[in-house]
Amino acid sequence: MRHRVGFNRLDRKTSHRKAMLRNMVTSLFRYERITTTKAKALEARRIADKMITRAKEDTVHSRRIIAKDIGDKEILNKLFTEIAPMFQERAGGYTRILKLGQRQGDAAEVVLLELVEKTEDKKEEKKKAKKKAPKKAAEAAAE
Repeated sequence: MRHRVGFNRLDRKTSHRKAMLRNMVTSLFRYERITTTKAKALEARRIADKMITRAKEDTVHSRRIIAKDIGDKEILNKLFTEIAPMFQERAGGYTRILKLGQRQGDAAEVVLLELVEKTEDKKEEKKKAKKKAPKKAAEAAAE
């Protein structure tokens, strides 16, 4: 029985499991969506949500704590400058899991783990706002 067991060991040694989950979370922040099995997604989601919560407060201490798990400095910077600010008003639930079906080889349930909000959408909104702003300024100047 698995009473009061806090996590899924995923049938791996500790070092392998930690490395795999760190890589998955790094990929999630890089691509903003990854395809994996349901069990792995549930574990990666726990880590990713905690990292985003920590990254909402951009301090040296929080950067160093998250840098223990994310080795890529570009992704670390993206987490603090792009991803975490998107979720400032949200109290939790930064990721979603969408079921895709079963894998052909072993019938494992495959899911899509993604961030609830996408940074591309925010970038497009900013570009649209910048394009509209000069037109309004030009119209005001013409009057």
